[in-house]
Amino acid sequence: MLPALRWGCAGLVLATTPLMGQELLQEAGDAQRAQAELQQRIDAADDASREMLAELRRLEAATRRLEARSDTLAPRLERQAQQLDAREAALDTLAETRETLPEVEQALTRRLGTWVEGDLPFLKEERLARVEGLEKGMTNPDTTTAERLDHLLAAWRSELDYGRELDAWRGTLGQGEQRREVDFLRLGRVGLYYLTADGREGAVWRSDAKRWQALDEAARVELRHGLRMARDQRAPELLTLPVSHPITPANEGDAS
Repeated sequence: MLPALRWGCAGLVLATTPLMGQELLQEAGDAQRAQAELQQRIDAADDASREMLAELRRLEAATRRLEARSDTLAPRLERQAQQLDAREAALDTLAETRETLPEVEQALTRRLGTWVEGDLPFLKEERLARVEGLEKGMTNPDTTTAERLDHLLAAWRSELDYGRELDAWRGTLGQGEQRREVDFLRLGRVGLYYLTADGREGAVWRSDAKRWQALDEAARVELRHGLRMARDQRAPELLTLPVSHPITPANEGDAS
């Protein structure tokens, strides 16, 4: 139904019917609902944006932590890579090493035996027996490579330890009717001495002459002090004793 036109003294007036008012109210309600739905979509978009922003910040923080962790691990990984390269190189030469190892063992054993033979004559039977055991181990098929190496290194360590020891013991000197009991003193590999029980006779081993050289009374007193020191019966002090090995002047080698 069209709106009616009425003419009054104020001019033309547009009059509406009740049906037209309902349509206008309905349109207004639809507009409000549309506005509310739009606002809901805007609010939802804002919430999603905030969540995405929070997630972005979380990812950025995680990225920074990973970068810091990577910087920390980089040197360690580089060292591990170098170790792996070294192991690979060792594995590449393992076959060659296994072939040459028996020759190295034999050379070290011979060198040890030569050292014992030319060294100061202390515990000689025990030390030569150790070398003999190494030689037998190399020909024993039941002995593994690792066991042979352990025994060889242990023998060398024992010999090296002798050079750092102050040792005293009672033993026999001479053979047959000249056999007698004396006190021995060893100062590493520098000096080997003996003193009789009455203290009236003592000597130092001379490696160059392969014999004992008698000590005078003053040296025998020093030797007695050294024996007591080795047995923890006297406080350590400086000893004045001749050495077993000849001393070569420092400038002797320059004379040639």
